[in-house]
Amino acid sequence: MVTIRAAVEGDRAAIWAVLEPVIRAGETYALPVDLSMDEGLAYWFGVGNAVFVAEAEGRVVGTYLLRANQRGGGGHVANCGYMTAGDFVGRGVARAMCAHSLQVARERGFRAMQFNFVVSTNERTVRLWKSCGFAVVGRLPGAFAHPALGFVDALVMFRTL
Repeated sequence: MVTIRAAVEGDRAAIWAVLEPVIRAGETYALPVDLSMDEGLAYWFGVGNAVFVAEAEGRVVGTYLLRANQRGGGGHVANCGYMTAGDFVGRGVARAMCAHSLQVARERGFRAMQFNFVVSTNERTVRLWKSCGFAVVGRLPGAFAHPALGFVDALVMFRTL
């Protein structure tokens, strides 16, 4: 059973334990693989970001951030980033975080959600987002430098709320 709640200051180390392996792998996020803990947490907890954690078996097993995708005239569209602990991938954590984020986004008055940069070779995630109602609305050819596969496409995915 996964429970999701707003992150608190005391969660920072546990959140970094989820973020770091994903960042270091360099396969799904357009972040420098040598990002320090302070830099990574500053990014995740950036101004305007609402951060949440998913807990299971007594520990943080996932985290997501929710923010406006753009300011001004685009401020009604939400954007999220999600990361799951490696030993919990495929166990419903990302799906639970997505469902939670869609509800929180609605409650905060967002009218849609957009993922700006979904790495196309991250097929499990693309399938998941599609099953959560997102559609691919754009393809950015060769936009992501994958460490093993070279330049691969990034997808823009969108859904209304």
